[in-house]
Amino acid sequence: MTSSLPLVLVPGLLCSARLYAAQVTALWPHGQVAIADHRRDSDMAAIAASILADAPDRFALAGLSMGGYIAFAMMRLAPERIARLALLDTSARPDLPEQAAGREKFISLAEAGKLSEVVETLIPRFLHRSRHNDEPLKTEVRAMAEETGAAAFVRQTRAIMARPDSRPLLSSIRCQTLVLVGEGDELTTPEMAKEIAGGIAGSTLTVVPDCGHLSTMEKPDAVNAALKAWLTRA
Repeated sequence: MTSSLPLVLVPGLLCSARLYAAQVTALWPHGQVAIADHRRDSDMAAIAASILADAPDRFALAGLSMGGYIAFAMMRLAPERIARLALLDTSARPDLPEQAAGREKFISLAEAGKLSEVVETLIPRFLHRSRHNDEPLKTEVRAMAEETGAAAFVRQTRAIMARPDSRPLLSSIRCQTLVLVGEGDELTTPEMAKEIAGGIAGSTLTVVPDCGHLSTMEKPDAVNAALKAWLTRA
């Protein structure tokens, strides 16, 4: 089964196109696939506007983690252009004060030339506990961080810290929506995914077993199956 609806994929914090390598291969038969560049602005609305400027007139949108925050911002700006929405391993909530304080520490490290320390701190949080010794996967995460760079990481982090609460937006979302989360995601937990799914009428919730925060890389087959069903669901 094929679909001509274009698909825009938005990566997460410190993530590059590698995050969606398995999805591009699996989903391109269903239509045009593009991966958004979210490295150039430090404001969530500005990032969203930039992606919308390059996007097709009407498209399916999927975002993981920070990509989900950006997807919410895009829904605020142009809901009529987004035909389908997939929110992967993300949250509708704003940062708590302690989360913001932690991000400030990461910004200070990155600005001091110590982005690698940030990455090594984040890797155990990004990956399911069973993947903490998966060296090939960890190498890919480090490569994504290098491709992002310290300056873009700082911009991304500032955008995340200033993002609004998206929970009031949920009830206004009318398009076909998939909410997906790794069962072992410690950053954006299954409870946060359930909160999103509960706020969007008619949405589908998928919890991927034995999976952490970077579901598209950790469990690509399960994620691809969910995305294919989402893209082709009537």
